[in-house]
Amino acid sequence: MDRRTFVRSAMRTLLDALRELGYVEGRTASEAKVRHVADTAKVQLYMTPESTATGYERVFEAMGKAHVNGLLVPSSPRFFTESQQIIQVAARRGVPAIYEFGDLARAGGLMAYDPTLAELVRRAARYIDKILEGAKPGDLPIEQPEKFELVINLKTAKALGLTIPPSLLLRADQVIE
Repeated sequence: MDRRTFVRSAMRTLLDALRELGYVEGRTASEAKVRHVADTAKVQLYMTPESTATGYERVFEAMGKAHVNGLLVPSSPRFFTESQQIIQVAARRGVPAIYEFGDLARAGGLMAYDPTLAELVRRAARYIDKILEGAKPGDLPIEQPEKFELVINLKTAKALGLTIPPSLLLRADQVIE
């Protein structure tokens, strides 16, 4: 199952009444793909306004007015750097959120599903090694990650009043209690 399909089914499993899904906008390349997945799933996608690091309260306030009941936070250096702020505001506002790196679920986010950072770093190191040995970057094949990690934070789920289905817990690589 690809990541987008899994994330969509996980959010649907967690939120039976999901009709409004927030997506923290960051001008990422995946934005069009997320819109397509939302359209296919017949979920109303709310693209949050661009925000400064101090503006997440306003972003979540706008999502509340739009009746958003779930949030996807894409991977980007900016959101990774500001992730603690996003996690804290999501918790205060009671918004379940899926992040793209397990470290963010371990830091208090609800869940994360994406390639492990360790694998991405190893792959980058292999590419650098090949380039340093004389390979031309344009000649190197594009590789897709093979190992994905599902991290579920039950502590956060409990604080949000959510029950994580056993079927989802069984698929998790790590469950934080």
